[in-house]
Amino acid sequence: MKIREPAYYRSFHCLAGSCPDTCCQAWDIQVDPDTAARYAALSGPLGEEIRSNLHLEDGEPIITLRDGFCPMLRSDGLCKVQANLGEEALCQVCRDFPRLNHDYGDFMELGLEMSCPEAARILLTDPDGPDVLRDAPDSGEPDYDHEAMTVLKATREAALSLVSDESRPLGETFALLLLYGCHAQALLDGEEAPDFDPEDALETARTLAKPGQLRPVLDFFLELDILTESWRDLLGRPHPPVFSPLSRNLAKYLIRRYWLQAVSDYDLYCRVKFILISCILVSSLEGDFIDTAHLWSKEIENDADNVDAILDAAYESHIFTDDKILGLFLENPQDSTV
Repeated sequence: MKIREPAYYRSFHCLAGSCPDTCCQAWDIQVDPDTAARYAALSGPLGEEIRSNLHLEDGEPIITLRDGFCPMLRSDGLCKVQANLGEEALCQVCRDFPRLNHDYGDFMELGLEMSCPEAARILLTDPDGPDVLRDAPDSGEPDYDHEAMTVLKATREAALSLVSDESRPLGETFALLLLYGCHAQALLDGEEAPDFDPEDALETARTLAKPGQLRPVLDFFLELDILTESWRDLLGRPHPPVFSPLSRNLAKYLIRRYWLQAVSDYDLYCRVKFILISCILVSSLEGDFIDTAHLWSKEIENDADNVDAILDAAYESHIFTDDKILGLFLENPQDSTV
């Protein structure tokens, strides 16, 4: 198989005790069976402490938080397990985070996820550069639709090229991405479609656009599962969308992460709308953009129920109709530099 590794992948290093956040907070920790067996056999006070905090939930070993934090977290922000036994003694999820691994059987894509503040900084400030390709044994027989994957790979590259084009305001670029998503969905469905013409598409977008309101978008997100009060507070302090170069890099991250997932259900358009809804939201909240994007990722990307709710609403909710999304991009084209 071919493994695709983005240029930024190996530049990530955990900030450990210097991190402004901690991945040992707010999430229960799933322990893989091999590590659970190691902990079960571990002698001494550390082994006893780990086992006292380890229990089964739906048959899966879990370390449950205490007062919102992992009980193995020290006051200096370091992990007791890693400090005493080394990184190899961590459970798989703690060793991997925030690294992503999308394994399709005959190819694999690596990445970082934005719910880590250092990963968010890298992804939003230094996302480009040539990917590194290397060979590895196939991990299994691919079970995806090869024709669909070919379409998705090609349209993803076209979407990234569209978003990377700095010749027009970003609001217009994002409006074009919505219409390109519709075009790409038609190709995925096997339909004959003319070549995508950005100028014609932009005229169509302006014709379709209707006034979009930000407040209903925020109210929708307030109804989802909320992990931290910081996120609830941010959702209460919006401003008109301001699309900056960091917004562009957020869109690139989302396209790279989610576009190919449509091979599982052939539903690309809802993912394109998820990408754009996320860009609208993060670009409409007060504070530092990178901090906001990191918090958005913790609250949304790391909660499968929240992601599913947004994907469903992309089709079902009157808040996220195409004309209103276009209106939010075209009626408030406030571009800025960072």
